[in-house]
Amino acid sequence: MAATVEVRFKGIRKSYYRWADAERPPRLQDPVIVEADRGFDFGHVSAVGETAERKCASCAGCAVGEPAPDAATLPSIIRRATDKDQRQASDLRRGEDDVRRRVAERARSHGLEMKIADTEWQWDRKKLTVYFTAEQRVDFRGLVRELAAQYHTRIDLRQIGARDEAARLGGVGRCGREYCCSTWLTELSPVSLSLAKDQHLSLNPTQISGGCGRLLCCLKYEHEFYLSQRKRFPKEGKTLRTLRGPERVVAVDIFRERVALRSEEHGPRTLALADLHAELDQSGEAMPVPADRPARPERSRARPGDRSRERPAAATAEPPPSPAPAAETPEPGAEASPARRRRRRRRRRKPGKPDDGPGPDGNA
Repeated sequence: MAATVEVRFKGIRKSYYRWADAERPPRLQDPVIVEADRGFDFGHVSAVGETAERKCASCAGCAVGEPAPDAATLPSIIRRATDKDQRQASDLRRGEDDVRRRVAERARSHGLEMKIADTEWQWDRKKLTVYFTAEQRVDFRGLVRELAAQYHTRIDLRQIGARDEAARLGGVGRCGREYCCSTWLTELSPVSLSLAKDQHLSLNPTQISGGCGRLLCCLKYEHEFYLSQRKRFPKEGKTLRTLRGPERVVAVDIFRERVALRSEEHGPRTLALADLHAELDQSGEAMPVPADRPARPERSRARPGDRSRERPAAATAEPPPSPAPAAETPEPGAEASPARRRRRRRRRRKPGKPDDGPGPDGNA
């Protein structure tokens, strides 16, 4: 029975093949010669058997919606590479840097706004792949014709992103280690700025960006830990009713499990999370309440200007009352609307504050 094998090539490029000889399976890091586009290519085995099958099933290389291929439909591994094959592959790798410089010179002569990141020869020299980065669409048809006439082979130009470029070239990050994307991180997942916000990191791009100029991949490693731990702590800026009275949450330390509180009467203090929960249980406080305004009744999600959004949510579940006779209908303005009642409460709490203007329903 044919076995599935994962083979890696230069950079982060990989593909999956089948190995027909089940009695002599390949080992990890074995050099092999595999089927390629109109020829043969050289690579190293990186996964075998069930591990390779699971990685092949989760790989995003196939078209969306297509089922995962089985070992019978995959291209085959021709043979194990000999010493001569390895020397030929090494000679090609040493000459690729010179090819990259020549391609970059030809691109500048054509006036193309593109950066040549890397070049890669196929093992049998039947194809030359050129990887480049560009901000906009580039018409490189003239460059391809010139390169094909110069190297007498098929030219394949592929546009990649900044993170893919860093993964192919490699380097050392701010942590002192090699880039994760060029060593062990084989799948580059998207990283957004919300990850840094959830971890309360500095939003300065120079502090949270890697050598590629994009956000650090390591921002995603501990993101789930931060989200799960912050659920145990009160939100910063909320006011809690403890044994000392109302206290505002200034900061939380999820690693030492401490909460910094501040009271207008007693000043600041730092309390352990377990002690804070004990005080909240004794004072009868279960959930923190906002410090700037009292709790409001829940509103239904309606568009702005809809008068029905001012009604309590519980009233929407009951059938509408029967219309009253015209003679018993109260005059307009006899009963204050909820928005007007809220403005009156705010004026009583803060005397001298000017009126906020008309409410959402248009009443003054």
